[in-house]
Amino acid sequence: MDIQALIREIPDFPKPGILFKDITTLLRDADGLRYTIDTLAEKCADLAPDFIIGMESRGFIFGAPLAYKLGAGFIPVRKPGKLPAAVHSIEYELEYGMDRLEVHQDALHPPACRILIVDDLIATGGTANATAKLVQQSGCQLVGFAFVIELKDLKGRDRLPEVPIVTLIEY
Repeated sequence: MDIQALIREIPDFPKPGILFKDITTLLRDADGLRYTIDTLAEKCADLAPDFIIGMESRGFIFGAPLAYKLGAGFIPVRKPGKLPAAVHSIEYELEYGMDRLEVHQDALHPPACRILIVDDLIATGGTANATAKLVQQSGCQLVGFAFVIELKDLKGRDRLPEVPIVTLIEY
């Protein structure tokens, strides 16, 4: 299946000069969504994660069903102030400023804790790299990353730790 054909491109969003890859058109296509999750599961099965971490918010969309499919748990990584219990947090740099991510302190339990980080898209790699640092700080083992889309020209994978990186579509 050509899931790339199901992704709409929106010019000049969120600012002029950006060609935004809109996954909502993929999400509304039942066959396309099923194929995307099944293909990610097939490509990530050998990584044998105990947990899938998805970053707010589109990482939740792909991470939770992937966790179900792989028989793993799901751990959300959120923006500040969204999690009710004690958190580990990390601040990271964006192209236009700073941001912060948080995960519950009791979500990750080393050493038997193999983590796969999942998101819809990797661009510059800042969010994925920050999430990887949260995993590494916890003492758990990062086994890989999975993304539906990779924007190759932005070289985001160069910022990530040396673990397997699965992508389905490259632009």
